[in-house]
Amino acid sequence: MKAFIRVMKALSDPNRVRVLKLLQAGELCVCEIQNVLGLAQSTVSKHMKLLEDAGLVDRKRQGTWILYSLADGSESQYAKIMLRELRHWLDEDETLKTMHQTLPKAALLRDCKSKN
Repeated sequence: MKAFIRVMKALSDPNRVRVLKLLQAGELCVCEIQNVLGLAQSTVSKHMKLLEDAGLVDRKRQGTWILYSLADGSESQYAKIMLRELRHWLDEDETLKTMHQTLPKAALLRDCKSKN
C-alpha cells in the first residue's frame, strides 16, 4: 500500500505531472526544468525528490549536473503503470504544448550553474 500511496501523492501536484511530461522528451537537469516551469530551484529539487522516491524518475550525475529521466518502473509496479499510461494522457493540454515548445531553448542552458 505504501508504494501505491507514494506514487499517487507524487502525481497529485500539477507541476510534478508537468515534469513527467517534459521528461518524456529526454533527460533534463534541474535548471532546465526550473526554466520551463518558472519555479525556484529549491522547489524543483523538492519535486524531483518526491518523484524519485515514488520510483517515477531516475537521476544520474554528469559532471556538476544531476540529470533526471523517466524511470523504467522497476522499483514500483504502480509507477510503471502510471508512467506507461501518462505517455498517452494530456497531449492536448495547451500549457504542456507551450512548455514543450520552450523546452529546446531551456535544454541549451545545460551550462547553467544550478546546484542540483
